[in-house]
Amino acid sequence: MGDADAATPSEGGNTSHREATGSATEETESEADGTEAADPSTESAPTTEEPTNRSAGTVDPKGAADPEEAGGTADAGTTDGAAEPEPSAEANGPGFATRAKLFATGQTLIEEEELDDPLDDLELALLSSDVEMSVAGRIIETLREELVGASRAQAKGVGLVVEEALAEALLSVISVGQFDFEARVRAAEKPVTIVFTGVNGVGKTTTIAKLARYFEEQGLSTVLANGDTYRAGANEQIGEHADRLGKRLIAHDQGSDPAAVLYDAVEYAKANGVDVVLGDTAGRLHTSNDLMAQLEKIDRVVDPDMTLFVDEAVAGQDATNRAREFDDAAAIDGAILTKADADSQGGAAISIAHITGKPILFLGTGQGYDDIESFEPDVLVDRLLGEA
Repeated sequence: MGDADAATPSEGGNTSHREATGSATEETESEADGTEAADPSTESAPTTEEPTNRSAGTVDPKGAADPEEAGGTADAGTTDGAAEPEPSAEANGPGFATRAKLFATGQTLIEEEELDDPLDDLELALLSSDVEMSVAGRIIETLREELVGASRAQAKGVGLVVEEALAEALLSVISVGQFDFEARVRAAEKPVTIVFTGVNGVGKTTTIAKLARYFEEQGLSTVLANGDTYRAGANEQIGEHADRLGKRLIAHDQGSDPAAVLYDAVEYAKANGVDVVLGDTAGRLHTSNDLMAQLEKIDRVVDPDMTLFVDEAVAGQDATNRAREFDDAAAIDGAILTKADADSQGGAAISIAHITGKPILFLGTGQGYDDIESFEPDVLVDRLLGEA
């Protein structure tokens, strides 16, 4: 009878006492198979408190096993009651979803490692084309920053993408400050005074003569002025050009004040209705402090409408250094490069434009008065990249 009485529902209290004093193994096994949870007579306190020891994520109606026994690694009983968030794949670059979308549309991302060889090759090409070293380096680093992580068509190689980006970068550099030279001269109050700077021997005086012919063809009158007063034979040299072109020349004796010569030329133009004054200046080496002082004085006294720097397209880094020095002495508004017909590279133009932030306006292409042409940035970039 004792055994039969223990099985009756009325003895539920004895059953609870057995659960409380039973071994841990029996309790765990009982929970795992859910036999007591199915018995409606089992309502003692230990049974009702039991779920508080289980994982908050347990939803098995039969009663899930203890997380540690089940081999689980996430403990829902942490202080905040939530699992630690996993780091986003996007934190270290585009994730799988982004790459998958690009792949589906025929695109792929450019990795930094892919750029090393093409950019190194392009930097060498720029240097061999007489682009100044620091300028070439800055252009290449700008390309690297723009291209890493960018997308490209799968069918298009990284080398081609880099070359196209370089063409855009070079065009942006070489097009800096471009303006319509003729339109600016026509719109300015007359006379327009243009002063030319640059070292001796680069074709500065011949360039002045070429622009006198250029303006004549545009229907604008000119007067020439020789501010190169310290060089022996300077008056005779520019005088020959003036005679051939039928232009008036304003010149003083050797050793005179260059600013005074240019001032007199401006006064002559005002009195005689001349449209443009073209003033030559001394061209001693750019390391001469006296020369730079002269240019600064001309800038103050005459206040020219434009100051144009003249140098050789084939001079490479030397031309770049000279442009920087002359620009510091008397801010230039643009540059003219002579002997462009002998230069297939164009590196000096890239460097001067980048260093000074001023445009290349004309190219000298020969010794004749008509051998001057307006600068076209896209033509030079095509030539530089070997596409012309």
